Amino acid sequence: MRRVVCPGSFDPVTHGHVDIIGRAARQNDEVVVAVLNNVNKRGLFSVDEKLAMLTDSTKEFPNVSVAKFDGLLVDFCRQNDVDTIVRSLRSVSDFDYELQIAQMNYQLSGVETVFMTANPQYSFLSSSLVREVAQHGGDVSTLVTPYVEQRLRAKYEEAKEG
Repeated sequence: MRRVVCPGSFDPVTHGHVDIIGRAARQNDEVVVAVLNNVNKRGLFSVDEKLAMLTDSTKEFPNVSVAKFDGLLVDFCRQNDVDTIVRSLRSVSDFDYELQIAQMNYQLSGVETVFMTANPQYSFLSSSLVREVAQHGGDVSTLVTPYVEQRLRAKYEEAKEG
């Protein structure tokens, strides 16, 4: 059984993320979407909120599950019998950064990294851009699922009221 992991912060999950996850799901027996619980970085959404959005966004893929992890991704891979990491590349600058991480992960554990190029439709898309547009009341409906859009609007409404 081929089991892979798609790691990230997913703050929030975008159509670009879902595209990569879905493509990985079609090529592998099981895909674990792993959300990093980074205690040094405060995101817009909590890890539990991200897990809920990912679960909703990937519900059409029966071989996809979501999980959270702390620490090194390679430790998560060892603990969950995963031997391949799937990462997305949007641009050449992504490749330079991701290659260093892939080589370090392989050096630490022998875990392979497979790169998937972003669908050109989503190559500009990042969670930080989605957050910025949503924060200023812009339309993100073509960038995220309806559930994620709803969560973004609610989060920024809470901030205005609080």
